[in-house]
Amino acid sequence: MSAVDLTQFHKTFFEESREGLDAMEAALLALDSGSTDHELVHTIFRAAHSIKGGAATFGFADVAAFTHVAESLLEEVRSERRAVDSELIELLLRSVDCMRAMLERSSRGQAVADADSEALRVELVRLVSGEVAAAATAATAATAPTSGWNIAFTALPHLLQTGNDPLRLFRELQQLGRLEVVRAFVADGAPAQLSELDPSQCHLGWELRLHGAVARGDIDAVFDWLDGDCELAIAPLVEVAAAEAKQAPDAAAPAPAAAPRPVRETAAASGEGSSIRVGIDKVDALINMMGELVITQSMLSDIGEKFEPSQLPRLRDGLVQLERATRELQDSVMRIRMLPIGSVFNRFPRLVHDLERKLDKRVRLELHGEHTELDKTVLEKIGDPLVHLVRNAIDHGLELPAQRKAAGKSETGTLKLNAYHESGNIVVQISDDGAGLNHAAIVAKAQQRGMIAAGQELSDAEVAELIFQPGFSTAAQATDLSGRGVGMDVVRRNVRDLGGSVGVRSVSGKGSTFTITLPLTLAIIDGLVTAVGSERYIVPLTSIVESLRLRADAVRRIAGGGEVFHFRDEYLPVMRLHRAFACTDAVTEVERGIVVVIEEDGRRVGLLVDDLLGQQQAVVKSLEAHYRRVQGISGATILSDGSVALIVDVGGVVRLGQRSRAA
Repeated sequence: MSAVDLTQFHKTFFEESREGLDAMEAALLALDSGSTDHELVHTIFRAAHSIKGGAATFGFADVAAFTHVAESLLEEVRSERRAVDSELIELLLRSVDCMRAMLERSSRGQAVADADSEALRVELVRLVSGEVAAAATAATAATAPTSGWNIAFTALPHLLQTGNDPLRLFRELQQLGRLEVVRAFVADGAPAQLSELDPSQCHLGWELRLHGAVARGDIDAVFDWLDGDCELAIAPLVEVAAAEAKQAPDAAAPAPAAAPRPVRETAAASGEGSSIRVGIDKVDALINMMGELVITQSMLSDIGEKFEPSQLPRLRDGLVQLERATRELQDSVMRIRMLPIGSVFNRFPRLVHDLERKLDKRVRLELHGEHTELDKTVLEKIGDPLVHLVRNAIDHGLELPAQRKAAGKSETGTLKLNAYHESGNIVVQISDDGAGLNHAAIVAKAQQRGMIAAGQELSDAEVAELIFQPGFSTAAQATDLSGRGVGMDVVRRNVRDLGGSVGVRSVSGKGSTFTITLPLTLAIIDGLVTAVGSERYIVPLTSIVESLRLRADAVRRIAGGGEVFHFRDEYLPVMRLHRAFACTDAVTEVERGIVVVIEEDGRRVGLLVDDLLGQQQAVVKSLEAHYRRVQGISGATILSDGSVALIVDVGGVVRLGQRSRAA
């Protein structure tokens, strides 16, 4: 029988191990906050034990060896032989980070252990008490492979009943070096008569010698699953040879060591894609919709084969049913891609924990709306902007405890993350009760850089807008947290790339709130189909404020050739799409066309189009992947008649309009 290829399970192992590390981290942070729930300790231990077992099964010996030592330390905590304190929690949090990095390197097929992971492993070993501490002397040699090992292995009778097979263990040892069976024997307590032997029990033992430059941690990983199922003693061959030499001075020298074993290669994770865990209720809904489609398709096929004018009402009903089933199927498929934003929020307790200690601040983190769902693609890309905003809120927004106390506030600052749905979008808010934006410092820095004129009066909104300018920072000196001038502009650009917007509201002495608005999905949008000459352009509905017709005298020309019109107590620039995209045969007179007012980041522009053709859901196709990037266009879609329509990039068009107005 050929050996089973376990590499097919690697991807699942890595995903489950990362989830286990997230659970460990969350439980450790809960313990650090003063919780005395013993179940938290059990959660941490179970996660470490699962990772260790999986790593040993799939051949990731370095991961298994490291996790084994961490698990031994956790066992002392679980059995209440070691008290939980802040130093132990910090050490275990560092261990979680180390295991996460080792798993990442394993998934890429890179060398797993490094100097940092080994130094931390040795530190863990030194803390472990009792028998594990006694064994640590040999374990510390795991990084310096010896010329061989003597392995005394005796199976306990129930070993086979746990699913373990000694021959499989020996095959794994053979992959590490040259394996020599010194002797095999019948263990004590074995039945004297063959007829009394139970074939489901094992009564054998072996003395083995493994020759080669093998690390102790690799051997430990082979036997990890046999805890409590065997008697095991492992010693370096040099120690065994020395003991034999004392008993028999003329004994022959031990056999020469074999050549060092080659490094076992690990298959890298296939591609960059990842999987989605889907609830059974979503799968059931999808299956039900497919059933409805099959029934409708069968009905329409029957009508097509025997079509008569009298069947028109039945055909019409079938098409209505098909449309309804298609829409429901689309919704079911899209729900499969929807994941809770809690998977992003879960990284912030650790981030806040680390920043508290680094900045000597006290922070209470409040998370709301963790179950709010959005598209997986958006979810993967929103993480970095949120991390930057949280770091900024703690570093710049929240004051030191003494400063807060002097201002009449609690010494512990509050940082809130909230997510909710609104008007077909998802809104994420990051708010703090700190000092708010320092308007004077922002204005002074802007004047110093020539961004505004000296003495120029700015509204609160205009001052807040300055922090999003490239390279803008009020920090006196650069640190690893802030002050390098690479920050808020990158946040805004990343959010805009997702079709969203970001804004800030701040009150001096009360705090700041950053609001990110994102589309629920990047795959399908609701849009307004517009005609410009012979072309069709789709404007996302979520960006449309209003559409209207203007008289010819309602549009005024300004210096530089730009045009503006009066709209609700403000003047908005007019963007003629036929000029922006070189469309022929388009309406050029304002009074004959329609102006669609669109908004992005609080800024508005009027788009002049020929006509409005109706509302339609558009499946977004990347224009960049099939053609090239076009300024003012975010993608393309195929209309019901088979023609191609371009999707307007609202952010890009608004910025073009604002620049033309400034000119």
